Amino acid sequence: MAVISYKCPNCGGELVFDPETQKYKCGYCLSEFTAAEAEQANPKAQEASSGAKAQKETEDSGAVAYVCPNCGAELLTDGTTAATFCFYCHSPVVLSGRVSGKYLPEKILPFAISREEAVSRFLKDVKKKIFIPKDFYSKAQIEKVSGVYFPYWLYGGSFDADYRARGTRTRVWRAGDMEYTETSIFDVERGGQVELEGLAHNALQKADRDLIESVQPYGIDELQPFSMGYLSGFLAEKRDMERDVFENEMWTQRDQMIENELRATAGDYMSLTGAELNVHVNREQWSYVMLPVWTVTYRGKDQKIYYYAMNGQSGKISGDFPVADGKLLLVSVLCGLVVFLLALMGGYFL
Repeated sequence: MAVISYKCPNCGGELVFDPETQKYKCGYCLSEFTAAEAEQANPKAQEASSGAKAQKETEDSGAVAYVCPNCGAELLTDGTTAATFCFYCHSPVVLSGRVSGKYLPEKILPFAISREEAVSRFLKDVKKKIFIPKDFYSKAQIEKVSGVYFPYWLYGGSFDADYRARGTRTRVWRAGDMEYTETSIFDVERGGQVELEGLAHNALQKADRDLIESVQPYGIDELQPFSMGYLSGFLAEKRDMERDVFENEMWTQRDQMIENELRATAGDYMSLTGAELNVHVNREQWSYVMLPVWTVTYRGKDQKIYYYAMNGQSGKISGDFPVADGKLLLVSVLCGLVVFLLALMGGYFL
C-alpha cells in the first residue's frame, strides 16, 4: 500500500493542513502553500488524489502494516485507518490506498477550527461543570485531543410530494351560564416540489454514532473537491458501511422532513390527524464525503469510556461526561449540613 507524506518544497519538512489559514504549513521553515502548490510539489500525492490510478484495496478489516516514508519504521493500523501519524518520528502520513478507487471520497469539508481553538473551547466547556474529575482535563488528557475526518454518506435530491390529513379547529364561547364548543373538521391537502440536500449518515461501524452525529449539522456548501492534502496532520477513517445498509432509514428521515415542510404550510389547525404522504422521486443523489470532528476519549474509574466531540467546522459540541464521586459526595454533605444548621437555627428562634 502506498504511503504518502506531504513535503515542503523549500526545506523538505512535513506539510500539514492549517485550519486557520486554510493553507498547507511547514512546521520547520513556516512556509505556507495553497492546495494547488502543495499538490504540485508532491506529484505522487497529486496522482493519488485524482484517483487516476486506483490502488488495490482489500476488504479485510484486520490490521495492515505500512512503512513510514520518513523514518522507515513498520507500523500497524486497523482496516479503516486512512491517515495517521508515525509512532516513532511523529510524521503525518496518508495511506493512499484507503482513499482511492471505490473508497475515493467525492468531497471533503476541511477543518475550520484549529487544534488550539478546539482545546480552548474544550477547557472552557468542561471547567464550568463542577462535578467533572480534574483528570478529564489534565495535561495528559489534553494531548489526546485529535482531529479526525469521519466518513459519511450524504443524501439529497428533488421530490414531488402530496400530503393529506384531517384538520380540526375549535371555537369556545359563553352565553350566560352556558359554555359552547364548536369543532370544525377540514380536509387538508398540500403538495409541491421539495429540494433536500445534505442528509448525512456516518459510514463507520466502530464510531459512536450518537456522539458523532450529534455534532451535526455541517455547512455542506463549503465542501471541497477531495484532496489527500487535507488529511495531512489529522487522523482519518475510510468507510466500512455501504449506503444500502441504511437506505431505508434515510428514506424515512427524508419523508419525515418533507411531511414537516408541507405541514408547516397547512395553516392554523389545533390538530392534524390521519396524515398520508406520497413522495415521488424526481432526482436523488448519494455522495461519499469526509467531515471533520475533534474528539477526545477518557476512561473513568468505573472503566467506562467517555467521549467528547466537537464539530470541526462550527464548533458545536457533544459529550458524555464522567462524574467525580468525591466532589458529588462533598457537595451533598455540605448541602445537608446547611439544611441541618438552618433547621437548628429555626428551632432556636422558635
